[in-house]
Amino acid sequence: MKRNWSLSLIAGVGLAVAANVAQAGKADDTLNVAVSGEAATMDNYKVASREGLIIARHLFDNLLYKDLDTNTIVPALAESYRFVDNLTMEFKLRQGVTFHNGEPFDADDVVYTLNMVAAEDYGTRYRIIVDWIKSVEKIDQYTVRINMAQPYALALEMLAGPLPIYPNEYFESVGASEFGVAPIGTGPYRLTDITPGTRWVLEAFKGHYDSSPKGQPAIGKIDVRVLPEPNIQYAELLTGKLDWIWRVPPDQADKLEENPKISVLSAPIMRIGYIHFNVNAGTEAYPTRKKEVRQAILHAIDRQGIADAFVGGSAKVVHTACNPVQFGCMQDVAKYDYDPERAKALLAKAGYPDGFETELLVVAPRPQAEAVAADLAKVGITVRLNEQQYAAAADKWRAGDAAMTFSNWGSYGIGDMALITSNFFAGGVDDLVQDTQLIEWLSTGDTATDPAVREENYAKALKAIAENAYWMSMWNFNVNYATNSELDFKPHPDEFARWFKSSWK
Repeated sequence: MKRNWSLSLIAGVGLAVAANVAQAGKADDTLNVAVSGEAATMDNYKVASREGLIIARHLFDNLLYKDLDTNTIVPALAESYRFVDNLTMEFKLRQGVTFHNGEPFDADDVVYTLNMVAAEDYGTRYRIIVDWIKSVEKIDQYTVRINMAQPYALALEMLAGPLPIYPNEYFESVGASEFGVAPIGTGPYRLTDITPGTRWVLEAFKGHYDSSPKGQPAIGKIDVRVLPEPNIQYAELLTGKLDWIWRVPPDQADKLEENPKISVLSAPIMRIGYIHFNVNAGTEAYPTRKKEVRQAILHAIDRQGIADAFVGGSAKVVHTACNPVQFGCMQDVAKYDYDPERAKALLAKAGYPDGFETELLVVAPRPQAEAVAADLAKVGITVRLNEQQYAAAADKWRAGDAAMTFSNWGSYGIGDMALITSNFFAGGVDDLVQDTQLIEWLSTGDTATDPAVREENYAKALKAIAENAYWMSMWNFNVNYATNSELDFKPHPDEFARWFKSSWK
């Protein structure tokens, strides 16, 4: 594999690479893609950016696959599975599958991968995807058993999504760091060229197994570049140097759609914006420890107005600590309408008749954060915006060094509220409430296999979160994609672009 290490050091790499890119599209069977976010590694278990995770899903396969068109989970590297009991799953593995380097796939790869990433010392970024795994054992060359630490309602979802399988021999020989820049999988595409963090070239893997639910790739090559400047993306799309961009603002999407050579698609997604309140953590007695202050903030922010101005599309105010499209996310909770006068009264009741100053940790577009700050200023709350990348913001939040954080969450693209509400309120590192009753309800919902039991416990938790104003959901999101009109591309609500399902018209 060729790796252009020197290019990663060139200032303005997006422009430098763009100048050497051939015309996009059908002619050379290359899908030219631009994204704004970087990916420091191609290790699926450590990459944080959605862009990196999208690329990873083209390189790797899982035991199972979630078909969002039919909303069913189907076999992938495993040809079948069964529950031995409520803590044990057994998988019969597909034979004749090979990794990109020719290494044969079998039980050793599954056991090695899942035991490794489930161990605390591996450093899997999102522990929620692996902490239900107790151990994985080999029964024979093509049979494995997964032993769960506790019953987990989302085990199959995890195995079909964020838990790909790595080649044990190759990974062992190169180590985790090298694997992150020279990954090998069984997926429909293999990585053939990389400028770490800024460019990845994928080529169709001719040895991809015939019965794969991902199908055989119809496009020969995918060239993914990081172009942080949106105007450069728009210009290259208009001049034919790009075939696919996403997260296009509504105003720009309208302009691009005027060009007959460009198709604009808008699709709702699992992601919602939120403000999380620090209720207990840290040494400073933040005003947000008072329920009336949190309620005042909920009444003070014109969520729909901000969404209309800066998010657009079908964005609507959300009142629950989850996305309404997710399983268990019922909507019968306390709601806080935009009411600045009510907000002022609540602040006075809390002992802040003249308001107060505080910091808002921001992992969101600055215009949205500025609009939030402007609304809070109208009721006497002066906000200092502290913009951070997600990883730095998460560290600061978990240390209790912020009163509030404004961010968004995509639930790993999974349509179940366990992947958002439980992440923030079930006793984990992001839970600065640590409400034992909430933890009990959510833990019961996360482990029960009866949907009715799950819904009952989740409903109790959502009502309590809203009543106590522990969290402020802002709005749901939709994503605008702009593509070459010759490209047949279908978006999905999990925010994972399936280029392996795309083709030229």
